[in-house]
Amino acid sequence: MRSVQRLPRYSECCASRAYQTKAGQVFGYSPEKAEDGSAGSALTADQRRSRYNQTKVFNLVQAHRQLGYRFANLNPVPTSSSTDRPPELDPAHYDVAAGEPVDPVGLVHHPPNTSVTDVSELVRFLSGLYCGSTAIECENIEDPAEKEWLYAKYEEIKQTPLTNDERKELAVEMLKSQTFDNFLATKFSTVKRYGGEGGEAMVGFLTELFRKSQEDGVSDIVLGMAHRGRLNLMTGLMKFPPVAMFRKMKGLPEFPSDQQGAGDVLSHLVSSFDVGSTHVTMLPNPSHLEAVNPVAVGKVRCKHMIELKGDYGFGRMGDDILCVQVHGDAALSGQGINQETLQLSNVPHYSVGGSLHLVINNQVGFTTPGERGRSSAHCTDIAKQVGAPVIHVNGDHPEDVIRATRTAMEYRNKFRKDVFVNLICFRRWGHNELDDPTFTNPKLYSVIHARRSVPDQYADQLVAEGVLTSQEQSHAVSSHNQMLNEHFAKIDSYVPERTNLKRKWSGIREANGNLSDWDTGIDLQVLKYVGKQSVRFPDSFAIHPHLNKHHVDGRIKKVESGQNIDWGTAEALALGSLLYQGYNVRISGQDVGRATFSHRHAMLVDQTTNEIYIPLNDMLAEQRGKLEIANSILSEEAVLGFEYGMSVESPNNLIIWEAQFGDFFNGAQIILDTFVSSGESKWGLHSGLVMLLPHGMDGAGPEHSSCRIERFLQMTDSKEASCDGDNVNWEVVNPTTAGQYFHLLRRQMVRNYRKPLVVIAPKILLRLPGAASTLDDLAPGRSFQSVLSDPNVSKPDAVDRVVFVSGKHYYTLAKHLQENNVKDTALVRLESLCPFPADRLQKEVQKFSKAKKFVWSQEEHRNMGAWSFVSPRFRAQVGVELEYAGRGELCQPAVGVGQVHQEENRNIIHQTFR
Repeated sequence: MRSVQRLPRYSECCASRAYQTKAGQVFGYSPEKAEDGSAGSALTADQRRSRYNQTKVFNLVQAHRQLGYRFANLNPVPTSSSTDRPPELDPAHYDVAAGEPVDPVGLVHHPPNTSVTDVSELVRFLSGLYCGSTAIECENIEDPAEKEWLYAKYEEIKQTPLTNDERKELAVEMLKSQTFDNFLATKFSTVKRYGGEGGEAMVGFLTELFRKSQEDGVSDIVLGMAHRGRLNLMTGLMKFPPVAMFRKMKGLPEFPSDQQGAGDVLSHLVSSFDVGSTHVTMLPNPSHLEAVNPVAVGKVRCKHMIELKGDYGFGRMGDDILCVQVHGDAALSGQGINQETLQLSNVPHYSVGGSLHLVINNQVGFTTPGERGRSSAHCTDIAKQVGAPVIHVNGDHPEDVIRATRTAMEYRNKFRKDVFVNLICFRRWGHNELDDPTFTNPKLYSVIHARRSVPDQYADQLVAEGVLTSQEQSHAVSSHNQMLNEHFAKIDSYVPERTNLKRKWSGIREANGNLSDWDTGIDLQVLKYVGKQSVRFPDSFAIHPHLNKHHVDGRIKKVESGQNIDWGTAEALALGSLLYQGYNVRISGQDVGRATFSHRHAMLVDQTTNEIYIPLNDMLAEQRGKLEIANSILSEEAVLGFEYGMSVESPNNLIIWEAQFGDFFNGAQIILDTFVSSGESKWGLHSGLVMLLPHGMDGAGPEHSSCRIERFLQMTDSKEASCDGDNVNWEVVNPTTAGQYFHLLRRQMVRNYRKPLVVIAPKILLRLPGAASTLDDLAPGRSFQSVLSDPNVSKPDAVDRVVFVSGKHYYTLAKHLQENNVKDTALVRLESLCPFPADRLQKEVQKFSKAKKFVWSQEEHRNMGAWSFVSPRFRAQVGVELEYAGRGELCQPAVGVGQVHQEENRNIIHQTFR
C-alpha cells in the first residue's frame, strides 16, 4: 500500500519563520513572540457535538458566513436591485426544511434573546448578521481556530447595541463634519477641499478608534491617510486649528517666518494631538496615493525600536503602538505599493503587530467606476494575499461602522495581524468640488443627488427615537458654525507655530547656509577592539570555512596591522563605533546581511543549525546600541518608504537602505520624489536616511551599471550661480576610499542636523587595494573631505592639465598616468557633488597656476553622470571652463555589447589625455 505523506499543520508552517537564533543577540526579531496570540480551541465539546448532530443545518450557517458578503446590502447608492435569493443561502440547497426545528447552540455564537427554534428563524437571524448592512470576509484565514474566534467576535459585537451617549456623539461629530464642508463651500467656493460628503460615516471609525485605543492602553497611533475627508477630520476630531487651514486657503504659508521650506498644498496638511492618554500622529501625504502607507508602518516600527518594545525588548509588537492606514478604493486596487506594503506585514524586521486599515470606498476613482478600476469583485481583495479579514459595511449605517471598527480592533489586538474595514459609501461631488461627475457617471449621480445626507438621516433617526432633541441637533450645527466663523475672523492676525524639531528632535537644528566640517575620527584602540569584535563568534558556532579563512582571519590581520582597511572593514568600524557610542543602526534591503557583492557578512549563518549570529551586537556586556540587519522582500518602493518612516521618527538611529544594484532605486522613484528629496521643504520632516546605490560602468549592461547620478543631482536644490551650504535638501557623494565612506557614515550621527545622504556606492572598489585606507585615516581629527587632491603631484607648477573626476573612474585614470609616466597632469577627485564644494575647488585650481587645460572626465554617457551638473557650477563658482571627456549621448545607461564597451573605455582615456 502506498504511504500517504502527512501535510504540515498550520502552526508548523508558521514556525518556519523562526529562522533566527534564540541563543545570541538578534536585534529586531523574536520568533517566540511572533507565535503568540493563538486562538486556542474556539469550541466547547457541546458546541462540537451540536454541529455534528446538525450537520446539514451547520452547512447552511457556514454558507452564510462564507458567502454572505457577496449578497449583503452594502451599497448605499445602488443603481440596480436584485431580489433573487442565491441558492447557496437557501435551506433547500442543503436538504433542510424551513420549519425543521434547530438548536442554535453550537451553530452560532451569542444567539439572540428571542429563541431561534426552527430553520426559517435561523435564516432570518443569519441574514441579519451576514447579509445585512455589514458582512465579513475571512475564509482566507488559514487557522480554523482563528477564523472561528473571529466569527464569534463578529456575531457578539454585531448584536451589541451602542449606548445612547455613543450614538449622540456619533451624530454630533458627523453633523460637524457636514457643517465644515458647507462652511467651506460658502467661504471658499473655488477651493478644492476633497470633502467627506457621502463618506461621513468614517467619523464613526475614528471615534471608535480613539475610544477603544484608550480602553486598550494604546499610547501611540500613527495614521497614514489620503486627501478624501482629511480636512474634515483634522478640524473636527483631530484638533487642528481651523484658522491655520483658512490661512492656507487664502494663499498664506503654513510655516512661521523662521522655518525653512516651501510648504505643500492644503490637502497635505498634518496634525499631531492627544486623545486622553493616546498620542495621534497624522503623517503628511503626497498626491501619489497610498505612498504614505509604508512610511506610516516604518514610523511605527521605529517607535518600537526606540522604546525597546516587541521584537526589540518587552511585550509583543503592537501592544500599545498602532498603525492605521486609510485608503481610497481605486488606489487600494491600483497602486502596487499596497501589495508590497502588505507583504511586509508578517516579515521579520518589518512587522508592527498588524495594521488597522480603513477603506473609504466611494465607488469611483476620479471618473472611473469601480468595476472598471479593478478585476476583482471588491477593492479589498488584495487583503487575501496575507490572509487579512475584511469587514464590509454600508456607509448609510454609521453605527455599524463603529461595530466593524470594534471587531477589527479586537482581532488585531488578539492576533497582531492586518485587518480591513471596507466602508462602502459615495462621493457627493466629483473628484473635487469643482468637478462635474455627471459627465461620466450620470446614472450613479442621479441616485446620489436624489438622496439626503448621511448625517441628516442619522440625526433625524435619533430625534425620532428620542435619543437626540431637535434643539441639540440645531445646536451642534450652529455652535460649530460659530467656532468656524471665529477662526475665520482671525486669519490676518494668526501667526503659524513651528511644529517640527520638538520632543525627540529637540536637540536637532536646521542646517544653515555654510559648509561645515565635522571631526568623525575615533580612538585607534576602540577601532581595533570593534574590528576584532565584528568577526567574533561563539565557539559552538559552525561558521562557513571560507568566511573563517578570508573574512574573519583577514579582518583581524587588517585591524592589527592598521593597513589595508577595505570597504567592508571600514563600514564595520563605522557602524560598530556608533553602536559602541550607544546609537542604533539598521541596514535594510535585499540581501544586506551578506551584501550583494559578499563584502559585508554582518550576519553569520551557522552551517549546521541555520541560525543567525550578529557579532556587532555582542561587543559589550551592557551594550545599548544595536545593529538590526533587515533582509527585505524583493521590493524597492515600499521598503524605501518604510525606512524613510523609520528615519523621521528619531534622529538617534542610523537608518540605511541599500539597493541591490544602484539603478534599482527607480522602482522607488515615488518615495524619492515625494518624501526623501522634499519632505523637509514641504512638511518640515527631517531625515538622516542613508541610501547606498552600487554604481560603476563595468560592462554589466544597461540595467546593472548606473545608479543614475544625474537624477539625484537634478532633484537637489543646489545653487548653480552661488555657493551651497549645509542646507541643501540632500547630499550626493561619490567616495573613492574606504576611509571616506567611514567618515560619511559617522558624520550622519555626529552632526547636529540631519540630511538624507545619497552614496554612489562602489562595486569594484570594495576590494580594490588602492581604495583601502589605514586606521590612521580614521583617527581623531580626521573627517570626510569633499575634494581630494592628487597625492602623486609633488610639483604643482609643473602641471599643465588638471582633470577633475568623481568616483571609481579616478583609479582608471590614475593607472593610465602611472603606466605612461605622465607628470604634467593632476587628478582631482570631487567626492561631494552636492553640496558643491566651490571653495575647496577654488583652492585646488589656485595650486596649479600654470595649468592651461581643465577637463571633466567621467565614465558615464554625456547626458548622464555629473557632467551637466558640474559644468555650469565650475564656470560660475570656480571660474573654470571645463572640457568634456567621456561617453557620448545614449538613451540607455550602458551598452550591452562587450567589445563596444571596451572601445568606449579606450576612447575616454584618449579624450581625457589628448
